[in-house]
Amino acid sequence: MLNRSDIESFVPRARRPADFDSFWADVLEQTRAVQLRPQLERVPLRSTPEVDVFRVHFDSLDLVRIAGWYCVPAGASEPLPGMLLLPGYISDPPIPRRMAASGLAVLSIGPRGKLGSNSQFNPGYPGLLTHNIVDRNTYAYRGFYMDAVKAFEFLMTRPEVDAGRIAVQGASQGGGLSVVTAALCPEVRAAVIGVPYLCAFRDSVELAGTNPYQEISDYLRLYPDRADAVWNTLEYFDGLHFAPLIRCPALVYVGLQDNVCPPATGYALYRTIASKNKAFRAFDGYGHDGGRHGHNGMIDDFLAQHLG
Repeated sequence: MLNRSDIESFVPRARRPADFDSFWADVLEQTRAVQLRPQLERVPLRSTPEVDVFRVHFDSLDLVRIAGWYCVPAGASEPLPGMLLLPGYISDPPIPRRMAASGLAVLSIGPRGKLGSNSQFNPGYPGLLTHNIVDRNTYAYRGFYMDAVKAFEFLMTRPEVDAGRIAVQGASQGGGLSVVTAALCPEVRAAVIGVPYLCAFRDSVELAGTNPYQEISDYLRLYPDRADAVWNTLEYFDGLHFAPLIRCPALVYVGLQDNVCPPATGYALYRTIASKNKAFRAFDGYGHDGGRHGHNGMIDDFLAQHLG
């Protein structure tokens, strides 16, 4: 366990590949060529007098059909600020009625493999983190990251959404996906990055000692001869290498006693974010919840400032 000083000054071993940008430019080109083919169906059982809830489907990379929940304030008559809500590793996408009731159009998606999006791709949990991990071109997170990008595209195309006021938000894996989406979609207005996962893989595997990162340790125990290929692949998916592309306002928070996503990697991520408008909060005495009782108001204030 690192002490507070070591956590704050931690230097990860991640090294950005020389062709990182060109690799993702090619994947983005393939992804943007896919037609969304969006479908929305209002769900009366989930809707309330204040919020209309829709079941959403759209196409993503490799023509994988992605599902989500889309919530908008009932009777909204003007362009709304939007929010893309991104899920944790083992959690299924929630129905974000509370956020919509505050005046946001909110899309909560389940990337491939999640409930509702697993008919074409379903490596399971555990399983996602190491699926095809020796090949960057077929690794599970290649499509997983692009599902978040296509979800942002969905919000950008909605007539009830102000395309200039869309934020991304998530914690754990959702925090990592917020990093990727904010990096690859320059239209993102603001990013909330909680207890970020998918950062400094090599160091996180050693510092965390728990799942999901433990999946990599288990994989390498079975296939030690694949170690070089594994670490090479993961360099292309490391949030630390996406962070220099983030220009929008960003809020990062960690729990200093987090044994799932090491807080030291959250500090490192924050330092790497290129935006000049960024904020960081460390919650002492909290683990992977990242100071839940304290961070909700902080997030609301941040979003109110940047979305209006």
